[in-house]
Amino acid sequence: LQIGSKVKNLTVGDRMAIEPGVPCRYCEFCKTGRYHLCPDMIFCATPPADGNLVRYYKHAADFCFKLPDHVTMEEGALLEPLAVGIHACKRGGVSAGHVVLVLGAGPIGLLTMLTAKAFGAHKVLIIDILQSRLDFAKSLGADYTLLIGKDSNEAELVRKIHALLEGHPDVSFDVSGAQTTIRLALLATKSGGVAVLVGMGAPEQTVPLAGALSREVDIRGIFRYVNDYPTALAMVASGKINVKPLVTHHFSIEESLEAYEVARQGAGIKVMIHVQPRDTNNPQKF
Repeated sequence: LQIGSKVKNLTVGDRMAIEPGVPCRYCEFCKTGRYHLCPDMIFCATPPADGNLVRYYKHAADFCFKLPDHVTMEEGALLEPLAVGIHACKRGGVSAGHVVLVLGAGPIGLLTMLTAKAFGAHKVLIIDILQSRLDFAKSLGADYTLLIGKDSNEAELVRKIHALLEGHPDVSFDVSGAQTTIRLALLATKSGGVAVLVGMGAPEQTVPLAGALSREVDIRGIFRYVNDYPTALAMVASGKINVKPLVTHHFSIEESLEAYEVARQGAGIKVMIHVQPRDTNNPQKF
């Protein structure tokens, strides 16, 4: 293991979380603090960049974040999806007392829900097509859950959302990218509220824009995250957000194919592949 001769923030043996995208640092977006929009971003496992399912990996030091002694490697790995939830909540302007709707109870949806609660949201309703995911969301602290099906009536779903929340959500997050849930986000959000589109689905979809515009619903997209890793690490290290329950399966690097199959089948929430034995770089108790 080695570090570059000019690296001052890390030493050999430090346990780290890496922010997987490294920008050019020189373009307009990099210079104005929006490096996630850099057109020359090199993002791990996004072609043409290779992934990091390897025992040794080289990365820019300023995108490596040293983990406190009590933070596990698993928690460090989950800073990446947590940063998405943090960026989404920042874009949505979630603050104390807000009523929040999250559409999609996968890992990003769950972490967006946890972030919204940590930001002070008063009520959070999360929606999904799988009851098992909703049960998991409830165990993490969701105030309300709603199961929807492919044949659910759109107008009736909007009425159910408003009934459960006893009002309209201030901020809605579509995390699935499906046309059905994007439509619900726009229809359910209160006048003057914010609908944040987090999930990426089909490139073109049919959505009810006229109603959203006449009610001044702000529609905001997000792309990954920017300057959010320090916040993610601070929230995990302080215990404000507990990401540990999301890791439902553990595999060694030799079991990678099995791990991918479990993930493909949707059998877990977050599936973790360990390139070294799990206890190698973790605190004694985890």
